[in-house]
Amino acid sequence: MLTRKQHELLLFINKRLIDGGVSPSFDEMKDALDLKSKSGIHRLITGLEERGFIRRLAHRARALEVIRLPEATAAPGTAAPGRIGRSQRFAPNVITGGFNKNGLAGAAATVAAEAIQLPLYGRIAAGTPIEALRDNSNTVAVPTAFLGRGDHYALEVAGDSMVDAGIQDGDTILIEKAETAESGAIVVALIDDAEVTLKRLRRKGASIALEPANKAYETRIFGPDRVKVQGRLVGLIRRY
Repeated sequence: MLTRKQHELLLFINKRLIDGGVSPSFDEMKDALDLKSKSGIHRLITGLEERGFIRRLAHRARALEVIRLPEATAAPGTAAPGRIGRSQRFAPNVITGGFNKNGLAGAAATVAAEAIQLPLYGRIAAGTPIEALRDNSNTVAVPTAFLGRGDHYALEVAGDSMVDAGIQDGDTILIEKAETAESGAIVVALIDDAEVTLKRLRRKGASIALEPANKAYETRIFGPDRVKVQGRLVGLIRRY
C-alpha cells in the first residue's frame, strides 16, 4: 500500500524516465508534488525503495529506476503541466477497457478522442523477427498523449516472463522504434537475427544481459554483436 504522495511521486518519476530517460531532480520532484522541502522527497523515495517500487543506481547522480508499478495507478493526461493527476487509474501509459483489432471500445473509448492508429504486428514470441510480423491490416487506436516523437508500433505479449514489471500475457504493448536503449530499459530485442523477446536490457561490460521480470525465468547473457534493439517499451493496453 502506498500513500497518495508516494503514489504521485512514483508516477512522476516513471513518466520522466519514459519521456526523457533521466530521472527528475529532487527540486523538480518537490515542485511537482508541491512540497516545501526536499527532505519530504527523501522520505518518499526511501519509502518507495523499501517497498520495492524503485531502486537507486549506485555511483550515478539523479539515478533512479522504477522496478514495478502498483496494480492500480494512473494514466497521465489530465493534470496541469508539471503536476500529477490524482483521478487517474492504472499505470502510466496504460489504457484499460475493451479492445479489438480496430481500436478501443467500452470504457477506454473516451480516452481515444485524440488517437492515432498504430500497426498491430502480432504476438511477440521466440523465433519470429519483428519484420516477419508486419501486418498493417490490424491496428490499435492509441491516444496521442501516450506517445512521444518517433515511430511506434504495437505487439501482443505472449507469456509471463515480464509479469513483475506489470506486463501480462495477452497485453498489447506500445513500442517506440529504436536501435539503442539505455541500460535498464525494457526493449524488444532480436537475438541472432532469429529470436525476438521482450526483456529488460542490462549492459555488463562488453556483454548484454536480457533480464526477465519473473523469478521462474533466467537472465540470458550475450555478446554485443548477437543482440539488436528493435524498440523501447513506452506503454501498454490491457483488456479486462
